[in-house]
Amino acid sequence: MPKAIPRTGSRRNVRIGSRRNVRISLRKIVGRIPKGVIHIQASFHNIIVTVTDLRGRVVSWSSAGTCGFKGTRKGTPFAARTATEDAIGPVIDHGMQRAGVMIKGPGLGRDAALQAIRRSSIRCTFVRDVTPMAHNGCRPPKKRRI
Repeated sequence: MPKAIPRTGSRRNVRIGSRRNVRISLRKIVGRIPKGVIHIQASFHNIIVTVTDLRGRVVSWSSAGTCGFKGTRKGTPFAARTATEDAIGPVIDHGMQRAGVMIKGPGLGRDAALQAIRRSSIRCTFVRDVTPMAHNGCRPPKKRRI
């Protein structure tokens, strides 16, 4: 009986390397990026900064957790500033000069992340708040009967 050929499309059969290596190889493919978009997702407990090109392909990302902050310190403005500088650093080396900023969430690190971008050599073309707002909200629970 012949051996079954493993499917390479399945994630279980293919060995996946570390994320850091994937990020570096993607940067080699992309090359020079003059413009991009910086997405900041700021919750009360963490902040995630993602840098994409104009087509939406992720070039670099960072979060307060990957920068070494744990617990309640992940939600602080200092952690947001550190995560933003960590995400922007490799992109500046690739020649990004202008970027739009899209901020989502109610977290404390919103302003600190924006200040870190302003202090860098990247010029902000626009700053947009894309926090999702409920129009009418969910249906409330039925009234309690005692």
